[in-house]
Amino acid sequence: MRASCQLFFIVYTCTTMEFEQYLPLDRAVIEGGTFQFHCHPGVSCFLSCCRNVDMLLFPYDIILLKNHLNIHSSDFLHKYTRLCEGSHPFFPGLKLSMGADEQHSCPFLTDGGCGVYKNRPSACRTYPLERGVEQRSQGAALKAHYFMTHHPYCMGHFEARRYSVSQWERDQMLHECNQYNDNWAELDAFFATNPWAGEGDAGPHQQLAFMVCYNIDAFRTYVEKHNLVNAFKLRKEERRHILKDDGALLRFGFDWLEYILGGRRKLMKK
Repeated sequence: MRASCQLFFIVYTCTTMEFEQYLPLDRAVIEGGTFQFHCHPGVSCFLSCCRNVDMLLFPYDIILLKNHLNIHSSDFLHKYTRLCEGSHPFFPGLKLSMGADEQHSCPFLTDGGCGVYKNRPSACRTYPLERGVEQRSQGAALKAHYFMTHHPYCMGHFEARRYSVSQWERDQMLHECNQYNDNWAELDAFFATNPWAGEGDAGPHQQLAFMVCYNIDAFRTYVEKHNLVNAFKLRKEERRHILKDDGALLRFGFDWLEYILGGRRKLMKK
């Protein structure tokens, strides 16, 4: 299996050199400057990275994909994902289910390339880089680190085009995905503290958290049924946005989970 891009979250002060010790041997830190890469139909490996890949999905990836396919998030989870170990023992991750063909191709791969390119997952946008975030103290702003992968099959590294990290972020429209992924990294770091201790596996709060993080359409139904948005002090435009926009609902859900599980209190009860 080829490895997909991963999201790291480290909650302590560390230097770049200390950060590097957590990297696999085929990763190199990029802390500035430029890197050489260009993927296009003319390279001999074109679309190889879309086959036999181990693709971790983040919550916002699922929103982008299920909306692109115009299906309910429950249907997306059932058809296109499988459970996997998360970054710690206290909450699971999700991976994209690959095709049953001999090459285990991405289910969204077509003869012409990516069939969901505009709404492709974060890992696909970020490649050949990987991105990690670090928090140097509780409540501090996140610091992003980028790493260059070195997969031997990839010929894009030998193309002449060069990018800075900021150019790559703009070119791949990564800013929005990165913001949501940073929100998720902070919440997942909170989950790593085992806030549902004593509940057992798949207890009621864990099931609520799974719904919020991975099944946004089911969470929307839950919010409407329990009139959840009106239970908190929110501006009218905030409430309206949460009720209409999946991304806004996801952020509200993250804050609500911390509220009910004893984390940071970003929400205020009426």
